[in-house]
Amino acid sequence: MPQENLIKLKCGKCKRFNYFTTKNKKKVERSITLSKFCKWCRAHTEHKESKK
Repeated sequence: MPQENLIKLKCGKCKRFNYFTTKNKKKVERSITLSKFCKWCRAHTEHKESKK
């Protein structure tokens, strides 16, 4: 997994960084939003791509 393609995903509710994922920055220009489980909120919330 190349390090330059790693992005952080941040919870929309509590604003904590929960997940790391990869993205092809040449093909996908917009920011990624995924529905993931947040262990602090204890619910499925929107996780958005954020800057490092």
